[in-house]
Amino acid sequence: MSKLNSSSSELDLDRPNIEDYLPYGSIQEPHGKLRLRDLLDISPTLTEAAGAIVDDSFTRCFKSIPPEPWNWNVYLFPLWCLGVGVRYLILFPLRVLVLTLGWIVFLSAYFPVHVLLKGHDKLRKKLERGLVELICSFFVASWTGVVKYHGPRPSMRPKQVFVANHTSMIDFIILEQMTAFAVIMQKHPGWVGLLQSTILESVGCIWFNRSESKDREVVAKKLRDHVQGADNNPLLIFPEGTCVNNHYTVMFKKGAFELGCTVCPIAIKYNKIFVDAFWNSRKQSFTMHLLQLMTSWAVVCDVWYLEPQNLKPGETPIEFAERVRDIISVRAGLKKVPWDGYLKYSRPSPKHRERKQQSFAESVLRRLEEK
Repeated sequence: MSKLNSSSSELDLDRPNIEDYLPYGSIQEPHGKLRLRDLLDISPTLTEAAGAIVDDSFTRCFKSIPPEPWNWNVYLFPLWCLGVGVRYLILFPLRVLVLTLGWIVFLSAYFPVHVLLKGHDKLRKKLERGLVELICSFFVASWTGVVKYHGPRPSMRPKQVFVANHTSMIDFIILEQMTAFAVIMQKHPGWVGLLQSTILESVGCIWFNRSESKDREVVAKKLRDHVQGADNNPLLIFPEGTCVNNHYTVMFKKGAFELGCTVCPIAIKYNKIFVDAFWNSRKQSFTMHLLQLMTSWAVVCDVWYLEPQNLKPGETPIEFAERVRDIISVRAGLKKVPWDGYLKYSRPSPKHRERKQQSFAESVLRRLEEK
């Protein structure tokens, strides 16, 4: 009996306290005797509501999972302090120097090529592709990127599109240093937007704005036109539509899977031994995200170029997207969840959740009093 009591008390610790959501003095003793079957009747509803409101699987897709602390003891703390000094006072200045040198080399070559070779499109595009790959290599070097690529390198072919899971904007940089992809991406403000509208447009990148409904039709037409061109750079799409924390994959948008072309999956998996590469754009600007990477020991990553896939007879684009998501999730060791990533941009406010929690608590209390 004592073991049963101890186990039930442990379970109670994992459940939310209904009283926390009720005003003081509103709790009264229920009339009559409270039967065990009444509690059992309520507990599934309580468990389901707590799971949906407090810790649902959708929210976990967009949360950084902090590493276990290891340095808070008298033996390891001095070593940790030494490591902080090395990363911020030695590695970081060297990485800034490397990135600055990369930009000087890139800009001194890119603009002459872009301006002077306007009448020689084929040669100009080839040189611009090489220069974009070069600057992306400098970016990866500024994080001490340790990237292992598996599988054959992508090639320029018509009627093919590459799709990958999405953790951060650095996914594009890591893939771009090997192959100059034309990526479809959200339009960003600031210096990132400036690069998008100038340098990255030279490799055929396509931009859109989530808030503009008309952009969908324009982007869809650009995608269809791009995949038909034999001389266009390979098209890269992140069909999740948002950054996920590299533990899960959310639903793939079907747009990339209804172009009538071959889909080439790419699986990206980050090792979080030194730094978490997940970019939470709601809490952190991309500049701060890069600084976080540049002050870490290294960014460790595996990239798998997987077997190309085609739409099977009788298969819908949505089923095709799910099949490709299965392939990527298995290869990268990610968990599939049945959520649309765009819900991230329309989640309820904390005040709305608190009102729902209080309303639910009051309804449970009324039910107890009726018993």
